[in-house]
Amino acid sequence: MADEELVKKMVRAVLQSAKSGVSLSNLQVEYKDLTGELIPYKQLGYATLDALLHSMPSVVKLDKGQSGEVVCHATTGNEMTHVAKLAARQRTAKRTGQPQVVNCQMRVKPAAPLALNARPRTSLRQPDHRGHLGRGGGRGGGHGDPLPHTGSLRDSQSDGKGGRLHNTPTRRPSLPSERSDKRMTLPSRFQKEVHGHLSQSQQQSNAPSILNENTTPSKPRVPHSAPYSPKLVQSRLKEVLNKHSNGLWVSKLPQLYREHYKQDLPSEALKDLEHWTHICTVEKPCSTKPQELLLYPAKETSQITPHSAATPPTHDKSPFHHKKPQTQRSSATSKSSTPASPRDLTPDVKQKLGDLLLKYSSGLWAHALPKLYQDTYKCKLPEFVLDHLTLLSDICTIDYPMPDNPKRAILYAKVVEDENRNQSGLAGSETKEAVERSLSSQTVPPLVIPREEYPSVLVVEAGDTNSIILRYIGEGYSKAQEKLEDEMREFYGQDSNKVALTSPLTGQLTAVCAEEEEEILRAQVCEVMADKVKVYYVDHGFSEVISKSKLFELHEKFYRLPFQATKCKLAGLESFSQEQAVLKRFESIATGKILLAEILVRQEVPLVVLYDTSQDDDININAACMKALQDKSLESPLKLNSAYMNVNVSSVCSDGTIYCQVPSRGLTKLNEILERTENYLHSQVTSELLVSRPFCGKICLARYKGKWSRVEITNLHGSRVLDILFVDVGVQASIEVTELREIPPPTLRDLISTPAQALKCCLADLPVSVDSWTPDAVQWLRDTALHCSDCSLKIAKVDEPKRLAHVYLFTSKNFHDTSCCLNQQLADSNLWNHQKDVFLSSRGPSKSLNAPTNPATIQTSSLSTDGQDKAPHTPKRMSSPLGSQSAPPGSPPEKLALPPLLELPKIGQNLDVFVSVACHPGHFVLQPWHDMYKLVNLMGEMILHYNKMEEKPLKVEKNQVCAAKVENNWYRALVKGVLTNGLVSVFQLDYGKHELVSCTQLRPLTQEFCQLPFQAITAQLAGVKPRQWSEEASIVFRNHVEKKPLVAQLESVQEASQPWDCKVVIFLVDTSQEERDIWLHDIMAEFTDEMSNAA
Repeated sequence: MADEELVKKMVRAVLQSAKSGVSLSNLQVEYKDLTGELIPYKQLGYATLDALLHSMPSVVKLDKGQSGEVVCHATTGNEMTHVAKLAARQRTAKRTGQPQVVNCQMRVKPAAPLALNARPRTSLRQPDHRGHLGRGGGRGGGHGDPLPHTGSLRDSQSDGKGGRLHNTPTRRPSLPSERSDKRMTLPSRFQKEVHGHLSQSQQQSNAPSILNENTTPSKPRVPHSAPYSPKLVQSRLKEVLNKHSNGLWVSKLPQLYREHYKQDLPSEALKDLEHWTHICTVEKPCSTKPQELLLYPAKETSQITPHSAATPPTHDKSPFHHKKPQTQRSSATSKSSTPASPRDLTPDVKQKLGDLLLKYSSGLWAHALPKLYQDTYKCKLPEFVLDHLTLLSDICTIDYPMPDNPKRAILYAKVVEDENRNQSGLAGSETKEAVERSLSSQTVPPLVIPREEYPSVLVVEAGDTNSIILRYIGEGYSKAQEKLEDEMREFYGQDSNKVALTSPLTGQLTAVCAEEEEEILRAQVCEVMADKVKVYYVDHGFSEVISKSKLFELHEKFYRLPFQATKCKLAGLESFSQEQAVLKRFESIATGKILLAEILVRQEVPLVVLYDTSQDDDININAACMKALQDKSLESPLKLNSAYMNVNVSSVCSDGTIYCQVPSRGLTKLNEILERTENYLHSQVTSELLVSRPFCGKICLARYKGKWSRVEITNLHGSRVLDILFVDVGVQASIEVTELREIPPPTLRDLISTPAQALKCCLADLPVSVDSWTPDAVQWLRDTALHCSDCSLKIAKVDEPKRLAHVYLFTSKNFHDTSCCLNQQLADSNLWNHQKDVFLSSRGPSKSLNAPTNPATIQTSSLSTDGQDKAPHTPKRMSSPLGSQSAPPGSPPEKLALPPLLELPKIGQNLDVFVSVACHPGHFVLQPWHDMYKLVNLMGEMILHYNKMEEKPLKVEKNQVCAAKVENNWYRALVKGVLTNGLVSVFQLDYGKHELVSCTQLRPLTQEFCQLPFQAITAQLAGVKPRQWSEEASIVFRNHVEKKPLVAQLESVQEASQPWDCKVVIFLVDTSQEERDIWLHDIMAEFTDEMSNAA
């Protein structure tokens, strides 16, 4: 690849996905992960990579990083401008007709490596047979459509609207042709896809292009089947369930029915399942997705054969194990066939446990129950409950991600009503506005909430933070609205179509001619006056009084698009929704801007957290509005040349930053408020104060040295593990969500209005900068300052924007003589002289400012009341599994038994997968879709364990299996190489990514984290000839598969001595579209053919 423009676009794509920049040494790695090859700077005529980067200032900006290394940042470009400009023609009540272009430099928020809050254990829709094209090999020598099929392994799938099923026969995918681009010789149909990928940021939306337009759908093909006979279906269903006594997912039932009886399952049958209690039992294991239902035989037979997961799998000589696909029951079943328990739980205990579980809709670890129960209800949980979890089967569903340790089970509350009924956009709900619209003969469909993780929104106005008016940005939303307004302008531009609305009624929809006489907008009549009317612009979110002469009848074709102005509620501000300080701050930082919205609860008025990503650092709008309530007079003093005695050094971070508590009026008030809070929590017996919906920026309470203290949530690792900052002492930690409490209402306002009392400082006049401290220097300062009860400090310099004080620190009251300060002692020591290339940085390779930076301090903080500061309830070590490998050289003294080998289906059978990394068709990485939630749980356990672990030197050798910290997470990793500058090249054994990390970020992998097989499966695409794939072909492939759940059909397995060296050859099928299956080898073969023809 010698096209410099193409290289620029790929470098820009890499940098835009890393808001904190990419180090120069890591840029090649990131670039290769994205493109499959290194940056070809020599082919472009540059002697070094640094020279190439300096030649493209419009793409990359080079800065000096924390440890002196060059860091590359993306130069702000215009990639997102077109989206913002198209969406930002927003009118306000003050400026009705004048379009405004608001902040356009929007940066997407990088998505998580997988959907951390999802439980992806339902089966994906399985693909049809290949027919005359075969399962791969060649393409039959032809390029025509395959012959139509009369049967299918699956043709039915819930459409998300009450269980209606459609027959969706496979046909060869046909992509829309695109206009050519002279800058790249590509098949015309692929040019827009390739250039679109190069010019946009990494985050892609998997949502359909248009969610809200009420277009007439194409009629599905109706299967030829007999009339619906409930008795016949019931008898057949009983036969199917007898073969799956452990239960099956309802989404898989249509496929099984077709396989057994060569007919489609009638759609009416799925609606009747819940009423056939004599045939089956329908159970909803969690409230994340309405279509995730479990089906069991009727209750009298469902308990005969309890599922046992304790039997170890049978291993063979292959690094992968093959198994016959089967549906396993993930419900409340015992791990053995022994009697359930010696006694029953009282209704009162069950009621209390049920209330606790309902607070944690994403699941609750069983081991957390005893302490949570005692803290909440001030009494002990019966000891036998954890040993007999089946006692809870009628109030929860139980899952066992770690089969060898039942106490590591996860409990999911059973809910009768679907709490997530709004996931599909409230299609079945009827709002007040819909009732008002009944005055018209036409109805407008409801607005569908976008499916993206972080949809873009344009904030219109806010009179109350519980009803922020906004508009969604993108396809099907702002673009669809602009298209509609263009059509309205053209339609009403003809006098024959202008039918005046002479007698408007309140609630009636109308077309309004805007002041500039060019725009025609949809509006709803709010109030009728003598010769004027007050109307509400339903797509723009504001009201206006206009003349009746500007009203026209709204034609029926303009009812198809939902009203684009909608409402949301800001999380965390519910109690301060009408505070003037909050609304004023929101007006100044959010109104009129395009922001990103994290949707916490999908409901009629969604609960959201808003982020402004237009600047170098993300701004959490919710948190910024909350800080507007703070009393500035209570802040820690920052006066130049001031000296303070009786200072408490509460934290020493690994980058040299220290946090102190200085005697002040604010600290005195804080201690008094916390004492009242402590007394209140001690006297309450309720579950109302449990934190059920954590989000970044939320202020709540957690235990610090046995007492409740204020914390801010800084990062989420799934739904059960999170990072927090004790804002009044500067200590960071990782804890379970069950350890958090809401601030009680009596002290909420007082605690929110009191600023954080931890004064952030750094030592003045040191020979090194912050972020360049050696581990020995950090440890010396911790040993000296943290245990001193009589510290003093003198402020030498104040960095007001950062609220950072440069200080001289003393361990006595003699602050007049700076020669006695700790600064001078450190400067004169030799603690900076050894290991000069290995620094302990608070961020390391992290891209986040919120990573826990002080493991040693975390451990001493004693976060829980019982004084436990190690990982709680460490699971028992599993015995060495059959077929496991011995640890490579350089492992810890205790021999590490590697995890059991990953089980694969037989050749020719299907496996649901998630593609975590995609370089090109010859190299990509898969993860088993059904077990992804187990991996999320494992990573949460690792975070809790390793973030509380002391920093111990690890002897690092090649091919060593260890735990590696990358960004904010801990991963199971394989050491691929050790560099002389202290960096280590590692391979993530569960995600398939290569990373460069500091050797200080490695820890020994303990046996408790070796129960789950390594999840990364290296793969290549079947059905296409191996070749040197071009960058354009790689982009097309990557766009179709990366970060997506797909169906893999196993073709062959390439054996190797180690599991991470094995490779599978598979067909990949995208079954996300109802009307067709997309076989990826067809796409790539066609792309290759057209490239050859174009050459």
